[in-house]
Amino acid sequence: MNSKRAWLVWGVGIFAYVVAITQRTSFGVAGLVATERFGATASALSAFTVVQLVVYAGLQIPVGVLVDRFGPRVMIATGAALMAVGQLQLAMAESVPAGVLGRIFVGAGDAMTFIAVIRLIPLWFPSRQVPVLTQLTGQLGQFGQLISLVPFAFVLHAGGWSHAFVSLAALGVLACVLSAALLRNAPAGTLAQKTSKGMRETAAELGTAWRQPGTRLGMWSHFATQFSGTVFVLTWGYPFLVSAQGLETGTASILLSLFVVVGIICGPLLGSWVGKHPLRRSSMVLAVTFVSAAAWLAVILQPGPSPLWLLVVLVLVLALGGPASMIGFDFARTFNPSHRMGTATGIVNVGGFVAALVTMFAIGLILDLINSSSGTPGDLFSLDAFRVALSFQFLVFGAGIAAVIIIRRRVRRSMAAQGESIPPWRDVLADNKRRRQQYKHEEKTRREDRK
Repeated sequence: MNSKRAWLVWGVGIFAYVVAITQRTSFGVAGLVATERFGATASALSAFTVVQLVVYAGLQIPVGVLVDRFGPRVMIATGAALMAVGQLQLAMAESVPAGVLGRIFVGAGDAMTFIAVIRLIPLWFPSRQVPVLTQLTGQLGQFGQLISLVPFAFVLHAGGWSHAFVSLAALGVLACVLSAALLRNAPAGTLAQKTSKGMRETAAELGTAWRQPGTRLGMWSHFATQFSGTVFVLTWGYPFLVSAQGLETGTASILLSLFVVVGIICGPLLGSWVGKHPLRRSSMVLAVTFVSAAAWLAVILQPGPSPLWLLVVLVLVLALGGPASMIGFDFARTFNPSHRMGTATGIVNVGGFVAALVTMFAIGLILDLINSSSGTPGDLFSLDAFRVALSFQFLVFGAGIAAVIIIRRRVRRSMAAQGESIPPWRDVLADNKRRRQQYKHEEKTRREDRK
């Protein structure tokens, strides 16, 4: 563990995940072009991403079971191949149904990637490194969003629709070849777990993972923190910034790029914090959720277009949701045995993407309803329409916060029954202060001894 080979395996997994994020987010910058190519309404435009996320979310639990059964290598390579097929289909599509079919393949391949890459980490690295590496995996993968925003957007506008999506298909083929050639499920000499479970045993394992309150706490943590940033990046952020807020396309791309920068900076810090304060993970989830809701409220209540600084703050806050959502996977890891971790991770990953697809579709539907009922139809992406449509997010924020609080109580009752209590914050802060004072005193004593 923690060898050069381990870092190579992790690196290949990261590359496959970067490619998956590129495939996932590419349609976010192609939305306006797709409206012209397919003559799509807002609802039809959201259907491209909603159907993709329905497939992604629907496959999370089956994929988690398959990862536990067949190992990460097969799943990552297969996922990359499916995404390549999907992008080729989209490159040739000339109608909404044909384009949606391509996104179905992309969603299926994307669904196989992240869970499998996360599954590699505890097999190749010691447990003390797992929280930080999990955060880094999630955030380094967001470089795929930069590929969507810069080189893919350039090819899309310079070379056209087909050339752009064929280039994404080529990336998928490369990820498939590298994964098949270089990935290994576990270090050499490790006793691999052979799973010969039938459907009944598999269903029992799934039920056991679901009944574990820690797994459900992870799912609702993912639900509350991840959805708003995902909706913003994948579908509605670019039209909102350009058409509603009146930003230049270059400025909007730079703002969306901040998601990656914030994730890379905050991800390891948050992972380190989780490692030091494992009993306070849900508090961080709630804090990030409340701040995200507050940022949206400030933007929506603006009487006109928001000042640039406020939009920057909104993007920075939403970007925190990515690192915070990774806490959900840490819940899955710590409350489930290793042989069930893929299944539990799949359950957790369902949360944020179900919230995202519901919100995404609802926003598109509300925009269409406002446009069709207005006296001057045609202003589909107006600021006033976006204010109403984006307010739907507060319902989802509220549901996520309530669920996290309720499930957290159950988890803490279960921990208390096993003799593990959660000390109040004042005791934790007092203990930290005592430790700092003790450390300073010891350092002072060492310096005096040297003299």
